[in-house]
Amino acid sequence: MNNIAETNENNNMNTEEIGTAEEITEEITEKITEKITEKITEEIGTHEEMNESLESVREVSGEETMEELMGIYEESFKRFEEGQVVTGTIISVDRDHVLVDVGYKSEGQIAIHEFRDEEGNVNVNLYDQVEVMVESWDEEEETVILSKEKAAKVKVWDAIKDIYESDGTIEGVITSRVKGGFSVDIGLPAFLPGSQADLRPIRNMDEMVGQTYTFKVLKYNRKRSNIVLSRRVILENEREQARADTLDSIENEKIMVGVVKNITEYGVFVDLGGVDGLLHITDISWGRVKHPSELFSVGDKINVKILSFDVEKERVSLGMKQLTPDPWTTAKDKYPVGSKVTGKVVSLTDYGAFVELEEGVEGLIHVSEMSWTRKIRHPSKMVSVGEEVEAVVLDLKPDNRRISLGIKQTMENPWEVISEKYPVGTVIEGKIKNITDFGLFVGIDDDIDGLVHISDISWTKRIRHPSEIYKKNDVIQAVVLDIDKSSERFSLGIKQTQPDPWETVEQRYEVGTEINGVITNITDFGVFVELEEGIEGLVHVSEISREKVKNPSEQFKTGDSITAKVMNINSDERRIGLSIKRLEDDSEQDVIQDFVKNAKPATSSFGELLRDNLEEAAKSEDN
Repeated sequence: MNNIAETNENNNMNTEEIGTAEEITEEITEKITEKITEKITEEIGTHEEMNESLESVREVSGEETMEELMGIYEESFKRFEEGQVVTGTIISVDRDHVLVDVGYKSEGQIAIHEFRDEEGNVNVNLYDQVEVMVESWDEEEETVILSKEKAAKVKVWDAIKDIYESDGTIEGVITSRVKGGFSVDIGLPAFLPGSQADLRPIRNMDEMVGQTYTFKVLKYNRKRSNIVLSRRVILENEREQARADTLDSIENEKIMVGVVKNITEYGVFVDLGGVDGLLHITDISWGRVKHPSELFSVGDKINVKILSFDVEKERVSLGMKQLTPDPWTTAKDKYPVGSKVTGKVVSLTDYGAFVELEEGVEGLIHVSEMSWTRKIRHPSKMVSVGEEVEAVVLDLKPDNRRISLGIKQTMENPWEVISEKYPVGTVIEGKIKNITDFGLFVGIDDDIDGLVHISDISWTKRIRHPSEIYKKNDVIQAVVLDIDKSSERFSLGIKQTQPDPWETVEQRYEVGTEINGVITNITDFGVFVELEEGIEGLVHVSEISREKVKNPSEQFKTGDSITAKVMNINSDERRIGLSIKRLEDDSEQDVIQDFVKNAKPATSSFGELLRDNLEEAAKSEDN
């Protein structure tokens, strides 16, 4: 490229070597014309405009000075200002720079990194058109510094201005979280406040990073490089429009598609399009739903039916189970009484297990219907949640939505055959399984237990607690006393394996005989005397002495041996009446009789009279 210094040197050359002034002028004019043609073609525009410019140069005559010609040349390169965005042509690419021709005396330089993408690749081709910003130029050094990135930012600022003024929108990518919100790349770094990111507070803000959204420009300041965006404004506008459309179209019994917006323990809130409806937990399924979160997640699309719509309050009640028929309407035909069914245990309570026969139809197996023989305290002893069980339908009430089921009915009732296997009077042998205050439970077979009541343990012993004689796992023999199939009771007796000693007590203790015994108990009404093991007699307080006895314990103590007379025996009531007083009277009578028998004949009337009185007294005692 020719410059002014070269031109001055040419002017000082020998005119004989160069030629006349006219020739010099003509040569310079041609060179200037050629250079201007190359540099301003793009700036001038159309071919016709370029020709007009060239013609104006060619009209320069020799009369014009060299300064004027050079002024025209310099003027062609002073069309751009620093900070101005222009379009240039890439003419060279090296390792560090890209040279761009923008119509200046020398090409402008752009650092190569401005052409690298995110992966570090250089995306540039020769003769590509590129918008650049003139950062600075040095006329003395004839250098121009350009920037592609700054040109892009200038264009973005211009676009932001236009969008803000026209109330338009701009697309951007959320790049990171910052204090109070997010940083967004819209060609320039912008700030999105957290309150403007969505219609509701965001639980997990990290989920939005890396996402592309459309924003409104709330405000911008070019000098401070500050841009504030809002996504919420756009969402609110969309919601209001959708809300208006939904309210116009909503009606009872209509089936609509909604999006799960929120999940609570009592139901699900569904967005129908700007209008929220409540799908109550009882309207989700005909079956059992413990918590809506078992079936739904936020963001799920679901079909629902409009159950009711309050226009004034804008409240919408939704249903999902109503999309299918009520299974209880056909339960009577599917599950007749007496039929066998199979289902899954879905819940356990203290009183039984709930079994799902199909979605929406559940039956209850009461603990009393789980076993013929075992006393089930809790259903978990027999079944567990999730287990498949077979049962028999015992009762069905579709109007009340209830089905009673039984497990034990799937097996033969052992109580139906137990009486045939063990008729009354049979002596059986079994192991003591449990001991209670009132008796012993003895295992027989098929999980049937027989009860030996405490009163049937011994004919004679007074037993306060069965554990005084037996312990758990002892093997005993007992007699079958009674079998009550309706009450499922099996009565046994241990004492019945031996004869009842009271049946022969009258033979062993005749009335009027004298007996010896040991005092076992003293009460206010008398003294109990043990005649033999298990056989006791009572000396009533009135039969202790001729004299009135207020408290027998003043005369006797437990363990004392006494002699008494048998007064009466009642085998049915197991009672023996004894008397000490009568025994003393008998002794006195014997003395009198001996005296009468041994007395000499009376010598006087008084003696005869006394003898007669004694004889009458003796006779009256005998009677």
